Amino acid sequence: MTKFYEIRKDMEGYRASTPDQLRDELASLRKEQFNLRFQKATGQMEKTSRVGDIRRSIARIEAVLSEKSKKQTA
Repeated sequence: MTKFYEIRKDMEGYRASTPDQLRDELASLRKEQFNLRFQKATGQMEKTSRVGDIRRSIARIEAVLSEKSKKQTA
């Protein structure tokens, strides 16, 4: 239940943000994803679940960016 609430809260925050802010957040998440790949390759990764969390956050931001671009064209 708590996880669902957190996801919903994140989505509301993403929808309230501007596209530029979302792109900045997306860039930082992709950089973190890149660093996690190196940690995994060298065996230094402690929280393996973080990889999935990052992937889902990236997908959520991309979905909101898509929604915003469709609203602008319509």
